[in-house]
Amino acid sequence: MFRYDRQILADFPAIRAGVLVAEGVVNGPAAAPLTDRFVGQQSATKRRLEETPIAELPSIVAWRRAFSRFGAKPTQYRNAAEALLRRLAKQGEIPSISTLVDIGNLVSIRHALPVAVFDLDGIDGGITVRHADGTEPFADLGSSETTNPEPGEVVFVDDQARVHARRWCWRQSADSATGPNTRRALVVVEGLHETARDDVAAALADLGDLYVEYQPQAEISTQRLP
Repeated sequence: MFRYDRQILADFPAIRAGVLVAEGVVNGPAAAPLTDRFVGQQSATKRRLEETPIAELPSIVAWRRAFSRFGAKPTQYRNAAEALLRRLAKQGEIPSISTLVDIGNLVSIRHALPVAVFDLDGIDGGITVRHADGTEPFADLGSSETTNPEPGEVVFVDDQARVHARRWCWRQSADSATGPNTRRALVVVEGLHETARDDVAAALADLGDLYVEYQPQAEISTQRLP
């Protein structure tokens, strides 16, 4: 379902991941209790950022190093967690999108870790994190065009070599974006910093608790890698 290519593990031995698969989800607008919890977490995170700047958070520092290593300027391409935190700090809020996205964003800003939420029905087979050769197609979520990653870029690809996330955790594909018809979800949380193992485990536990509470009809399984 989700794995790292051997070369990625060799190049980034500190990587730790938590994976949640949920079957039978209902991805409508977030219920009021979830929205209230998301808003409360945003307030708590803003208070934390007043004490520790985003650029000094250990998890963000580690992702910036990783981006630089595979050739992506970290000040030009923000990892998903940093992008969310910066939006929160600058605009004061992160709007509600849907139940599944809100759960992922809530956990992301709580732990300062990127959380990717995919519609499994948009993925052929499983996901492999590997270096791109530059020929893989990517359907940009913010554009109608299909593009290709840079050779050597870290990407999420499925069994048909379609890219579902570019620059590791920078941008996801339109092919597997969640929507109102999503019924099967794959959620991935990752970290590279010194305490990533414990922090990813905590984030995965939070994801599990939130899915149990707000998707009680779903069948949920979790796994930690590597």
